Amino acid sequence: MEKPAATQYPIHELLKRRWSPRAFSDRPVEPDALRSLLEAARWAPSSSNEQPWNFIVTTKADEAGHSRLVACLMEGNIPWAQRAPVLMVSVARMSFEDNAKPNRHAFHDVGQAVANLSVQATALGLFVHQMAGFYPDKVRELYGIPKEFESVAMIALGYPGDLESLPEKFRSREAAPRERKPLADFIFSGQWRKTSPLVAS
Repeated sequence: MEKPAATQYPIHELLKRRWSPRAFSDRPVEPDALRSLLEAARWAPSSSNEQPWNFIVTTKADEAGHSRLVACLMEGNIPWAQRAPVLMVSVARMSFEDNAKPNRHAFHDVGQAVANLSVQATALGLFVHQMAGFYPDKVRELYGIPKEFESVAMIALGYPGDLESLPEKFRSREAAPRERKPLADFIFSGQWRKTSPLVAS
């Protein structure tokens, strides 16, 4: 299912095609494809080249491991996310390794790594759906995550599936048009909330 973005200005085709479906196919993600996605994440930029990203990754080939991550999802996400053949949790190291000082850019940098992963996924015909709806404390407990690390997002990954495979309440969301705020709402110049002439209509 394709839902290309209706952009105001031209952007790369991969960025237009990237979106976050809930309907995933049962088709397994090939290990080489998954390694390519993680390699794309590896080459994201980061503050002081700290690379604060970490990923817990499981596939349906590991039934117990997959179920373990499903158990960390909030109830509203379980009906569709449990069908994804790959589940991940992105985790940020919240301090710099060399001096243990707080890294206020850690979440930003992990987000950049996942953005790289998402674009690479789109290039390979895969789709990524990131979720805030999970229990970070449960992830910490089940996986023994140290205190200087924080879980950022749960990620469902796979090939696109059939809309009819979703529970009814999710189908309308899946079929709804994609929307974004206009650039004039968030691009400023001179002072806060003053729309930049670059994007003024």
